[in-house]
Amino acid sequence: MEFVPYIITAVIAYLLGSTPSGFLAAKAKGIDIRTVGSGNIGATNAMRVLGKPLGCLVLLTDALKGFVAAAFLPLLIMQFFPEMKGHRDGLSIAGGAGAILGHNYTCWLKFKGGKGVATTGGVVLAWAPLAVLVTFGVWVLFVKMTRYVSVGSIAAAIVLPIAVWCSGKSSTMVIVLAILCALAIYKHKGNIQRLMNGTENKVGAKKS
Repeated sequence: MEFVPYIITAVIAYLLGSTPSGFLAAKAKGIDIRTVGSGNIGATNAMRVLGKPLGCLVLLTDALKGFVAAAFLPLLIMQFFPEMKGHRDGLSIAGGAGAILGHNYTCWLKFKGGKGVATTGGVVLAWAPLAVLVTFGVWVLFVKMTRYVSVGSIAAAIVLPIAVWCSGKSSTMVIVLAILCALAIYKHKGNIQRLMNGTENKVGAKKS
């Protein structure tokens, strides 16, 4: 029955990740964030629609969901299942993956969520903090060069699994992260189309 704690971890993490921070922050202001800006509930659109203070709060909350699911949820599960004390990394992978999938496909909004960049960052912060710092540097570099947040996010998603692999983490962790980062890039398909059409929003551009 060793698989039961993994399932419980993934389900709890999914529900935690499903908390739609951007949607709730906008709702408190009387706005349905799905109908304005890019229509995404993530931090980038929240910052564009709600302003920097609330946008930053959404960003931190989304990242915190991933960090808690990967860092603290496994410790809680091991308290109830002492036989799992040698499986912390496995439980952390289950928790991290569950939180990211919850954010991307929240059950509270008909399984339509964000793109998972901030939540993935929170998960990897629990796994390999140095890899997050390197990847954040890549994100900043590409955003500054192109003035497109989406380009920075896609570049970060490509670099992140490589940075985690270089930090010496398990192959299972790297493979799972690579799949989740590929999903994050796929979730940017609308941004990629707008980039090709020249209609993607630039950092600092006035809201239409």
